[in-house]
Amino acid sequence: MVVYTPGQVVEETGFSLDTLRYYERIGLLEPISRNAAGQRRFTEDDVSWLGMVRCLRDTGMPIAEMLRFAQLVRQGEHTIRDRIALLEAHDRKVEAQIEDLRHKHGAVRQKIQYYKDVLGGPVLTGSSAQEDARGKSVSATM
Repeated sequence: MVVYTPGQVVEETGFSLDTLRYYERIGLLEPISRNAAGQRRFTEDDVSWLGMVRCLRDTGMPIAEMLRFAQLVRQGEHTIRDRIALLEAHDRKVEAQIEDLRHKHGAVRQKIQYYKDVLGGPVLTGSSAQEDARGKSVSATM
């Protein structure tokens, strides 16, 4: 069995030592075994679980929902339908975030193009204003 030191887990998962201890304390991570000297030793299963936790956290799942998911996993196979429901609800939220980001990304790209067009046109100074393609006055300092 492969075991990992806390430092190796930090490197592998990107979580800080404090975060690992916190996740263990609140029950998001099962109690970690220790060697004879009392030092934590993580298993491959621990690291794999932390990979899932990282994914859920990075996609914005609240800690309470992650804890609920962990509880369902620990309860066994009979909770798979509940796990699916929880993950599908989270997936819908992630999809909505992606769509929102796509919309905002489009606005950023439009603004970049506007500024490139401005550079190709007359040079503006100070508080001069330039009309954009839609006829709206846009401050030169935007």
